[in-house]
Amino acid sequence: MTPLPLEGLTVLDLSRLLPGGFCSLLLADFGAEVVKVEDTGMGDYIRWSPPHYEGEGDGSARSALFLSLNRGKRSIRLDLKTEPGREVLLRLVERADVLLESFRPGVLHRLGVGYERLRERNPAIVYCAITGYGQSGPARDRSGHDINYLGLGGLLGLTGEADGPPVQSAGQIADIGGGALMGAIGILIALRERERSGEGQLVDCSMFDGALSWLALVAAEVLAGVGVRRRGQLPLAGGLTCYRPYRCIDGYVTLGALEPKFWSAFCRGVEREDLLDHAFDPPSSPAHRAVEEVLARRTRQQWREFASEHDCCLEPVLDLDEVLASELVAAREMVVELVQPGVERPVRQLGLPIKLSRTPGDPGRAPAPALGADTDEVLARAGFGPREIGALHESGAVAGPADGPPATGRG
Repeated sequence: MTPLPLEGLTVLDLSRLLPGGFCSLLLADFGAEVVKVEDTGMGDYIRWSPPHYEGEGDGSARSALFLSLNRGKRSIRLDLKTEPGREVLLRLVERADVLLESFRPGVLHRLGVGYERLRERNPAIVYCAITGYGQSGPARDRSGHDINYLGLGGLLGLTGEADGPPVQSAGQIADIGGGALMGAIGILIALRERERSGEGQLVDCSMFDGALSWLALVAAEVLAGVGVRRRGQLPLAGGLTCYRPYRCIDGYVTLGALEPKFWSAFCRGVEREDLLDHAFDPPSSPAHRAVEEVLARRTRQQWREFASEHDCCLEPVLDLDEVLASELVAAREMVVELVQPGVERPVRQLGLPIKLSRTPGDPGRAPAPALGADTDEVLARAGFGPREIGALHESGAVAGPADGPPATGRG
């Protein structure tokens, strides 16, 4: 079997919830050994979030959200509020390549295991911190979530119709696009540079920064002094007749006929050659109202068949259940099935968005771990002997498997 491209890479993931979990999932799917370092209380909060897969007659349940983000990883439970727990982390860092965390800036430093302390133990460690507003700046200590970063970064204010409120995306753009993806890229860049220098470095990944970078085309106009566009005026966000969603008989379709050849194919196909010179007319213009009337006359499927004949970038707007059951998703292997211990039926999850021709990733190589399932094994591999491991358990610095969310606990 061909080795996965990131085999041999060890990642300590101290993050919780979505951004860090998605970041380390990308690395795990391509072979990295990702060790989730969870506290001795509840661990990653997303473990206990609904919906759940029911267990095999044992009354247990597994969070679908947790399973989707944590396949292929290991879990240990560690109390960083104790000196023995901090020493365990430092010894794990000595053999690791990457440490990923998503606390507010300074949290690990105050615990005595910040970047400078970790670098003393392992100068080659790549330390990636995914935060809302970064390690510096006036907002570094503020709390936030995806919607806040998008609002402060301009993306939310530019999304929607001119006379309507800002429209929130169904996907977490700042969390995933600004945090997880930028974090994964930053980690891989730092690892590549380490091959030359032999030294690691700090990857400061701000979800605000990352989401703002998604507005590269829009910001370019503002920074060049061309002017400021408002919600509903952006060419690629509702400002053009030829590039908008439209209502049809049974839902909506998307028209993306930006180039003249596509707009011409659409206009000629619906026998409205009078619209040929009006592709870039604004909303509420006579051309826009004419296109609304035309597209309202057929169903999504009829328009899809029309587009197959006329090649004009016209596609239906699908509900997610329709998407996941589609021929396109099946052909691209974007839904996979995994066997998860303790779950009655195969677990269906999204597949890999990155396809490599020679060394593809493997989303099914291992299930998501139970809380603390790998504590003793990870410690043993890090050089801890049986007596040391026993003493760590006795002191409460580490903990083993847990079947449910503990009512109390340190960490």
